[in-house]
Amino acid sequence: MNSRFSRRDFLKTGVTVGAATFSGRGRDLLAGTGQGTTAPAGSPRVVSSGNGLRAAEKAMEILNKGGDPLEAVVAGVNIVEDDPNDMSVGYGGLPNEDGVVELDASVMDGPTHTSGAVASIRNIKNPSKVAKLVMERTTHCLLVGKGALKFALAHGFKKENLLTDKAREAWLRWKEALSDRDNWLPAQIKKLPEDLQPVMMTHGTINCIAIDAHGRLAGVTTTSGLSWKIPGRIGDSPIIGAGLYVDNAVGAAGSTGLGEANIRTCASFQVVNFMGQGMSPEQACLKALETIAGKAKLWPQALKLVDADGRPGFGLNFYALNKKGEFGGATMWSGAKYAVHDGRKNELRECAFLYKTKN
Repeated sequence: MNSRFSRRDFLKTGVTVGAATFSGRGRDLLAGTGQGTTAPAGSPRVVSSGNGLRAAEKAMEILNKGGDPLEAVVAGVNIVEDDPNDMSVGYGGLPNEDGVVELDASVMDGPTHTSGAVASIRNIKNPSKVAKLVMERTTHCLLVGKGALKFALAHGFKKENLLTDKAREAWLRWKEALSDRDNWLPAQIKKLPEDLQPVMMTHGTINCIAIDAHGRLAGVTTTSGLSWKIPGRIGDSPIIGAGLYVDNAVGAAGSTGLGEANIRTCASFQVVNFMGQGMSPEQACLKALETIAGKAKLWPQALKLVDADGRPGFGLNFYALNKKGEFGGATMWSGAKYAVHDGRKNELRECAFLYKTKN
């Protein structure tokens, strides 16, 4: 039996595009009223991706003590980066096709409009901290690979093996099931933990953006990137304007999902730009997704990024926060959630969506 799992088949795993139908609700929301207007004006707010409840809680704790927004969001995502059970970022993140964990991250500070990022960094579990140091201690915006690692070590970071047993088992399962024409034999599936039985190919990321009581904005995006990626592959997370963008006069936006689609459209920048034109955060996120969906139709069919009806065959999410403290999140396909702490309650909310996935 041929059990080969193509490197492009992962694009179909996040959504069932053949069973999806276009959602009128998504388009209707382009004329919506926005979100995040229930909390008192001037109070801090934190917005994060669906895996960011703990990050939002920590960031709000720091903001309520008068802490700096960038310090707050980085401290928030550090919780997830340090968690070996979270296989999307940091320690425990899923490795590249060689079984090596490579991490990406970016930060951006609103008041100074400065940024820092690292990409393809190995053996350092908190790339968000290194990205912040790139911003603060260099004239550069992005360091990659060996240079990023050397910079981190110079600032006292310790090299660590980031590949946990759980992530290693997942990588081996993928490698063993990749082809029936090589010399790798799959283990007995019944012996593997239930959550490792599928041949997984994912792009896990956490984004966190915040505004404090003084109107200062900041953001961070950190990831282990696409699992089983070609070594050296860089997604949107460390790219300012793609995985993250902050303009203190307007707002902040970040993203999770298929990074290549985001990079090709500089979509987080577009979200902030749309908010600057008067759109609510939710409207701006949906408008960026609509733009990406239109561009995806132009991409070569060999990329398999659209279905037979010309709809995107990939998942992509945006999160946004404007200068007023209004917030919103939107996803290409229905079902995604995002975390919001409005100063009183920390909770997951449903993302608006462009297309509805049919159950």
